[in-house]
Amino acid sequence: MELLTALRTHRIVAIVRGADADAALRTVLTLAEEGLPLIEVSLSGQDALGVIRRARAALGPAAPLGAGTVLTAEDARAVRDAGADFVVTPAVCEGVTEAKRLGLPVLAGVMTPSDIVAARRLGADAYKLFPAAQAGGPGYLTALRGPFPDGPFVPVGGVDADAARDYLARGATAVGVGSPLIGDAADGGSTDALRERTRAFLAAVRTASDAGRISPDGVRTSPDVRTSPDGVRTSPDAGR
Repeated sequence: MELLTALRTHRIVAIVRGADADAALRTVLTLAEEGLPLIEVSLSGQDALGVIRRARAALGPAAPLGAGTVLTAEDARAVRDAGADFVVTPAVCEGVTEAKRLGLPVLAGVMTPSDIVAARRLGADAYKLFPAAQAGGPGYLTALRGPFPDGPFVPVGGVDADAARDYLARGATAVGVGSPLIGDAADGGSTDALRERTRAFLAAVRTASDAGRISPDGVRTSPDVRTSPDGVRTSPDAGR
């Protein structure tokens, strides 16, 4: 799986963590039905490995399916065997190293510049900025993009629809969303309400993508413009 490509394409990762394994599975399948394909099942949920196995069987071999809260090498091996094809960690830990050894792409948890450097050294495919709200919110992402202008950041933690738009406008590759999207669905709550929230988040992501991004120096660029490490903005039409 090309995780970075998928993050750039879909721009949102749903985080499913439930006290009811059957409800968590229904949540995964409902999200997929509503057109939100990047889904992470957290190992801190009830029978998470079983949820991943059943979700993989229901979704088929080609659908992206991630495992979150992967801390140890044993966790990485277990989620690979259950059918996960990408790994999400809350920190730079041995779960990153083992997942990469197994050939799984990794969204590695970071909070500081030192974390980012360490995650890059281990081969992380993207950086989960966590906990994003407590770290400083969208303004903190802007600050990090100064020294890491092309860093593939995915803010997680306290991301509602308004924050999602703001993070994406400020250059986040994608956002990760848990309770503001999932609500109580993975604990047995309404899947109809989940469908409504999913549609609202997908609309917010589309709006942010259409509006373009704000560069680290405060300039809004069109959706097709990219900023190189030396600060040069380019577009597909450049040089034509």
